[in-house]
Amino acid sequence: MLAVAVLAAGKGTRMKSQLPKVLQPLAGATLVERVLASCRNLAPQRQLLIVGHQAERVEASLAAVAGLEFVLQQPQQGTGHAVQQLLAPLAGFEGELLVLNGDVPLLRADTLEKLLDQHRRSGAAVTLLTARLTDPSGYGRVFSDGDGRVSAIIEHRDCNDDQRRNHLINAGIYCFDWKRLAEVLPQLSTDNDQGELYLTDSVALLGHATHLEVADPDEILGINDRIHLAQCEAVLQERLRRHWMEKGVSFIDPASCTLSEGSRFGRDVVIEPQTHLRGTTTVGDGCHLGPGSLVEDSSLGAGVEVLFSVLRGATVGDDCAIGPYAQLRPGTVLDKRCRVGNFVEVKNSHLADDCRVNHLSYIGDADLGANVNVGAGTVTANYDGVRKHRTIIGAGSKTGANSVLVAPVKLGEGVTVGAGSTITKDVPAGALALGRARQVVRENWPVTSPAAGESAAPTPPPGSP
Repeated sequence: MLAVAVLAAGKGTRMKSQLPKVLQPLAGATLVERVLASCRNLAPQRQLLIVGHQAERVEASLAAVAGLEFVLQQPQQGTGHAVQQLLAPLAGFEGELLVLNGDVPLLRADTLEKLLDQHRRSGAAVTLLTARLTDPSGYGRVFSDGDGRVSAIIEHRDCNDDQRRNHLINAGIYCFDWKRLAEVLPQLSTDNDQGELYLTDSVALLGHATHLEVADPDEILGINDRIHLAQCEAVLQERLRRHWMEKGVSFIDPASCTLSEGSRFGRDVVIEPQTHLRGTTTVGDGCHLGPGSLVEDSSLGAGVEVLFSVLRGATVGDDCAIGPYAQLRPGTVLDKRCRVGNFVEVKNSHLADDCRVNHLSYIGDADLGANVNVGAGTVTANYDGVRKHRTIIGAGSKTGANSVLVAPVKLGEGVTVGAGSTITKDVPAGALALGRARQVVRENWPVTSPAAGESAAPTPPPGSP
């Protein structure tokens, strides 16, 4: 049997944040969510999160995680003290305990699988994860024989010059035989510079210890401040981009683009510089995104083009073109071959096949039939000050420039709305709708020359007020 314990009680003072450190976001997920995800494939029988600072907030953020048990550490007196809090919850448990840190979010699932497998095969009381760093300053050094058996772990400050030449460090990730660990946990001492109980000290008490050296040292990067957070973000983004490039996605300037782990791409997708994908986003074959675009929680069909635009919560059909400078807000659904052009905003609306909204328009809470052409500057006035109302435009209809459709209103199929019209009543199919004042032209309108420093103004006709 396997239990997983994640240490998540710390405040994270150096983050300079009101958020607990483990709730800091990294590529669309919190640090602790990433740690929990890394051990999901191990199918542990018990998952325990040791909380302390802002415990209620941390628990609320993870309320949807099935089977997760919360254990309070109060006050926080070191990693050994944190694991001591498991003595009661795990009383009678027989199996392995995997101890992870809530601020080490880059561990790969296969690394933890290898750690668990080696621990079970070795028969050791504890197996720890190690890494070989170019600059190991500040880390405890791990000393072992050729078979991987650990003879000592010495903190950096306690190493002599020769020992500091050892670049093998303790990553702070452990797999214990729980029954044997439970026997030595009460023996931990605060006799150290920090006056805390260190989990590291249990390794010497247990005797038989082995280690697994991680292939990629980036996996054990911990986060103490926003500089570390940025470093981990860069590592994670590089992993994501590399993964999708191997699957057939082209990045013109990879370093300028960011992805979420919820992003999914078809083949032959081209992503231009300064394009960012967030949340759960699906991009179909042959799409061309960017430059300068943001796509969040959206679904794009095949052959979609997005240029200098923002899409949030939108569904876009095949062969649509978006932008430049368009915004698709949540609830927007475009069917095939739609065109949403420059400075157009669409919100909570459905545009059927072959609709065109090319310039300077707002389409909100509307349903457009197939092959509707929306003229420049058309606005669906959907809000009466209290409620939102829908506008329905039938297939094949077209609106002239600067039209306002005041909802609730319905236009039948094949309707033409004259430019500059304000439409407040339903229009039957095949009709021409005009709603504007009659043009007045007064010929020979006199204009006087302005005096110095004055603006020109028309001279009113005789009898004018």
